[in-house]
Amino acid sequence: MYDVVIIGGGPAGQSAALFTSKAGKATLIIDDAKGLTQKAWVRNHYGVDDVAGGDLVKVGHQQAAKFGTEFVKAKVKNIIQSGEGFTIETEEGENYQAQQVILATGANQKLAQDIGLETKDGQEPYVKTVIVVDAEGRTSLKGIWAAGTAGGVSVHTIVTSGDGARVAINLLSELEGKRYVDHDVLDKKK
Repeated sequence: MYDVVIIGGGPAGQSAALFTSKAGKATLIIDDAKGLTQKAWVRNHYGVDDVAGGDLVKVGHQQAAKFGTEFVKAKVKNIIQSGEGFTIETEEGENYQAQQVILATGANQKLAQDIGLETKDGQEPYVKTVIVVDAEGRTSLKGIWAAGTAGGVSVHTIVTSGDGARVAINLLSELEGKRYVDHDVLDKKK
């Protein structure tokens, strides 16, 4: 069983995975590689020169993998509450178990609606529906969180990646029972 399964491998999902994996949580990203970022030309992402969205996603994948994130290319068709966690079913016939789930599904909220999460109208162009979340990123179903555009923030990659990190930190804080902080220190001896 995974501690965290993240559905969606764009900037929000991979940023969340960086934090959960680095914190030692067994993390899986399930992604169908059809996100909007794959088609973007990104010229406004802090710390990154102009970059094709697919290349930005590739770097995020490498960063998350470095900390142990696992990846599966698949389309999730259902999430079922089971015991203390969830069973995530894919169209490819595989099932995965998770204690916590983060939906980072971008502009597509069909899965969220199919499993009964509360949604509302989106504010961004091309984003018709978003998942209703509280201030920490929790959805209407305990144990399922939403990050990035799925959770109602701007479609810009810098914003969605920051929101993925924010939601992951809040999830980790809840699991640990205290505020989670991750700051590495530069070793000045090197």
